[in-house]
Amino acid sequence: MSPSEAKVYIIGVGGDGLAGLTARARDILTAAEVVFGSEDALSLVPEVHAERIALGSDLQAVVASLTNFFRRPRRGVILATGDPLFYGVARYLCDRLGKEHFEVLPHVSSMQLAFARIKESWEEAYLTNLATHPLENVLDRVRTAETVGLFPSEHEGPPTVARQLLARGIDYFRAYVCENLGGPDERVTQGELADIAAMEFAPLNVMILKRKPDRPDRPATPDSFLRFGNPDDVFAQSRPKSGLITQAEVRCLALAQMGLKLGDVVWDVGAGSGSVAIEAARLCEPGRVFAIEQDAADYHLILANAETFGVRNLEAVHGTAPGVFAGLPAPDAIFVGGTGHEVARLLEAAFSCLRPAGRLVVNVATIESLGTTYEALKQLTSASSDTTAPSGSRVQVLLVNIARGTEQLETLRFEAVNPTFLLSMAKPAQRAPAPPPARLEELL
Repeated sequence: MSPSEAKVYIIGVGGDGLAGLTARARDILTAAEVVFGSEDALSLVPEVHAERIALGSDLQAVVASLTNFFRRPRRGVILATGDPLFYGVARYLCDRLGKEHFEVLPHVSSMQLAFARIKESWEEAYLTNLATHPLENVLDRVRTAETVGLFPSEHEGPPTVARQLLARGIDYFRAYVCENLGGPDERVTQGELADIAAMEFAPLNVMILKRKPDRPDRPATPDSFLRFGNPDDVFAQSRPKSGLITQAEVRCLALAQMGLKLGDVVWDVGAGSGSVAIEAARLCEPGRVFAIEQDAADYHLILANAETFGVRNLEAVHGTAPGVFAGLPAPDAIFVGGTGHEVARLLEAAFSCLRPAGRLVVNVATIESLGTTYEALKQLTSASSDTTAPSGSRVQVLLVNIARGTEQLETLRFEAVNPTFLLSMAKPAQRAPAPPPARLEELL
């Protein structure tokens, strides 16, 4: 066999070893001269008498071993557990050494088996491998997910994961640990995170977290917060509306467009969980911020988030805009996070309350809302235009597209955040009073 003809089969195997393989996969494996694999994977096929080469977790070392093998090729198999293309080694090897050198024969993924055992769908679950994505790096996704599937690692097994989640106040998941799936000693354990934290499990396991009903997201508890642009997950959010928070990057742009100064009065209309209001309060202290929200559950989330961040210059206002505007001090800046159906009436009322030279910023998420909001703001600029209007009084519109980097098997990829629109404008400053006409004797 010449190096150009060399091909290695990547075969997925389950806990039942050879018995669970297709006839073709079994024939290829038993005819192999060299079998590569982790110690756990190799232990599943004691009947195979080929030369065994144990592979560790160092993927670069794996590539080096295979590169040497291809120089003097024999009939070779890489043994992997489950589906080698699902958080497995196959994609990494194909990317590094070329797809033409491999053929993949997958087994049922242990993740798929685990969800089948607990009779839950994995269509919308957040799935990850802690061997390549440590828990600290994926905590934001875990915290806000409804269902989570984890491949634990040697250093972060189920008890460690449970303890770390509890230490961060994430106690609203029921946990399932599925061990040795497909094997004679298969076991499924379910319980509270506190129970899982005190147990021991076999090395081959999958952990599933299922959110308990009606449990809101808990805020993160870092030692300190940023003045603005804090990650979305540090704010407590209601389910299923957690995706509606003003994203951190968009929040930074909105706060910049509001032009906040120390001592300013700020309104956040449709405040939701209060992320914009809280960061505005940190930027304009000792100024005052009023977070206006008509939903009772979100109103209480604003109070909880303000307490978490330790802001004392924020007042949550439970009521419907623009009805509650009359009892509030005139603002220097207004952020509108949701315009509703009566866009023109809401924006007109907000703009009329705004102090001269104040700024109005609106965030909308749909094309339909963009059109109606833009027209409403243009009407306001036309009605208030005069020779003293600053250049910023025209309506400025931004389409914000953000993609966040994430690592997958040492490869940097990007996950897009839903696009959104920011519209902003300034209210004209008051016209300076004209000086009185000069008297004749003053001109002589």
